Amino acid sequence: MSLIILIFSKLSKEYTNTIPFKIKKVNVPQEYVILKDSNATINITLKAYGFNWLKYYISNPELTIDFKKDVVKKMSYFVWDKATVFSHSDEYFGSQVTLINVSPNELHFKYDTNLVKTVPVIGQVAINFKPGYDMINPYKIEPDSIDVIGPKALVSKIELVKTDSIVLNNVNSDISRLVQLKKPSDNKGVIYSKNQVNIKGRVERFTEGTLKVPINIINVPKDIKVKYFPKEINVVYYTSLKSYSDISAKDFKVICDFNHVSNNQSFLLPELIKITDKVKTAKINQQHIEFIIEE
Repeated sequence: MSLIILIFSKLSKEYTNTIPFKIKKVNVPQEYVILKDSNATINITLKAYGFNWLKYYISNPELTIDFKKDVVKKMSYFVWDKATVFSHSDEYFGSQVTLINVSPNELHFKYDTNLVKTVPVIGQVAINFKPGYDMINPYKIEPDSIDVIGPKALVSKIELVKTDSIVLNNVNSDISRLVQLKKPSDNKGVIYSKNQVNIKGRVERFTEGTLKVPINIINVPKDIKVKYFPKEINVVYYTSLKSYSDISAKDFKVICDFNHVSNNQSFLLPELIKITDKVKTAKINQQHIEFIIEE
């Protein structure tokens, strides 16, 4: 009981103490970076009753310095004056605490100019579709680029930002997935405008189709007549069910270039040179077209 009375007696007394406050910098303009050797702590002398001291000893006290309103910019540093604390002491410490002194009188925050650079985001996403499903177009990254901000020596070396590597399995519906950006550990002084991006893609049912497409022979000399067989070739394509009925032979073009024929060669090599963007892949299975030169 006597111990409780003693503790209560001490907490009821008024004390004056000086304690170190860590500096918390907020609203630093993006185009500037505060150098590491700038002031990190400040000593503040306060007078208060014991109860009001508890919060300063239980946790590490911080003094917030707002770079929008609490500092003045000079040629190579920002200046903070202790008058800011005295004029707003109730906001900082409350009406039950009296501010006695702040040391030092000023804080100088040395800064360097930041470089702001826009770089592309590269996705590292592997998609394994459920059988019968696919995407016509590659997945999109939103946003597809971000700003990196920091000292020129660091930012100038950054050409792109990658996402974390992820694997999506058995996919059969549209994709919308937030993915974290991968930030190199040696770029701690760099700020990224985004920490994550959205991976999006339209997934549809897919099927395979086959069409007979006419073969065109090009670069045949005027004094030569060429007969070839077959006149058409099968083009096998992979597309969505939605687009399947809209695809025709006109969406593809197959040629054989006579300039590629060597001496004593009796066949032409077909090339698929036109593929509609309505299909994901297309190919021709027949590799040779027989031909003869008529006299």
